[in-house]
Amino acid sequence: MNRFVVVALAGMLAAAGAPVTAGLQAPPTLQSLAWMAGSWAGSSGGIEMEELWTMPKGNSMIGMHRDVGKGRTLGFEFLRIEQQGDAIVYLSMPNGRSPATPFPLKEVGDLRVVFENLAHDFPQRIIYWKDGADLRARIEGTANGKIRGQEWRWSPAK
Repeated sequence: MNRFVVVALAGMLAAAGAPVTAGLQAPPTLQSLAWMAGSWAGSSGGIEMEELWTMPKGNSMIGMHRDVGKGRTLGFEFLRIEQQGDAIVYLSMPNGRSPATPFPLKEVGDLRVVFENLAHDFPQRIIYWKDGADLRARIEGTANGKIRGQEWRWSPAK
């Protein structure tokens, strides 16, 4: 009987779009994202890009992104990932705008993480993954009725 209740509850949660974890599996922790920490750099089309992430500590990881072209800052973003109870939330502040936009954790693997906020205009998903020694990121979603996406690739900064 108890097994039936657990299976039924898992099915209801999955149907509602809630992440389901096995009964014996603990919810993910911020430590599972430690592979993102570091100073990362790359360039594309004459734009120098930087992404910095601190190690998980005090229930948070603090991040910053900056794009520089022709000797001036073209854009920046303050970032943080917080452990909020059993939840992990990515908080984005493009060009320092407040309040931060939350993207709750959707999926986490050994070297890949997906955050999602379907109510946000664009992007709706933020994805990070390791590709060899490099850190990669992608934002994606729908804007003005069209599917859009953008990717970044950074190597360890020297």
